[in-house]
Amino acid sequence: MLRSLFERQPIEFVTATDEGDDRDDADASAAYDRVLLLRDGEVVARSPLDALERTILHVNSDLYITGAVGIEEIELPDVIGALTDTTFHVRGFPESNSEKLPLILISRYIERLSADHGGTHRASFQRLSRIRDERGTENVYRTLGTGAADVHVYGVPDWLPPRGSRLKIHAGYAVDHEHTWFVLHRSEARTAALVAIEVDPNEWLGAWTFDRERVTAIEAEIKEYL
Repeated sequence: MLRSLFERQPIEFVTATDEGDDRDDADASAAYDRVLLLRDGEVVARSPLDALERTILHVNSDLYITGAVGIEEIELPDVIGALTDTTFHVRGFPESNSEKLPLILISRYIERLSADHGGTHRASFQRLSRIRDERGTENVYRTLGTGAADVHVYGVPDWLPPRGSRLKIHAGYAVDHEHTWFVLHRSEARTAALVAIEVDPNEWLGAWTFDRERVTAIEAEIKEYL
């Protein structure tokens, strides 16, 4: 299942049997219960397999879009978070049921960072009506709108939040409003950003980072052009 999730991405997936594993059954079984991320032959992150099953393998995007999982329940397996600066090329439904899941999970995780740590939060929706129409998104931004974060939302103004909302609206009809997907958190405690560009209808190139300098640079670009 992991192999199929990442088969179109610049990630090589290797199992113990691919490596000619000759351990006994107990050791081999234990190996299959964890996932390691390697860069240049070095282990940079590891996660229990069941953590990936709960968050990305045995679910679909509806889990996050419908609000079945609350923002306080969002967890990010280390091996997914550590795929920073890896460019994902993903398609949405109906072309794929799962390719966007890593980007959706990262988006929700960044939203949780803003709920937990306050600071500044910036997110684009292509169309602002998605905040209203997706139950999970509505729940998240209702929570963020009553929390400590300074929340900025971007998109085509086909809907506006009700009077009294603390969401700060950056509306427009430019290409960047209609065809970018970003979620950014910046606080003294943490920084994170996901940026994706729609290169064809329902087809995206995206990556994420937790590097403070890069997040600050991304935020500067958002503030200048949107």
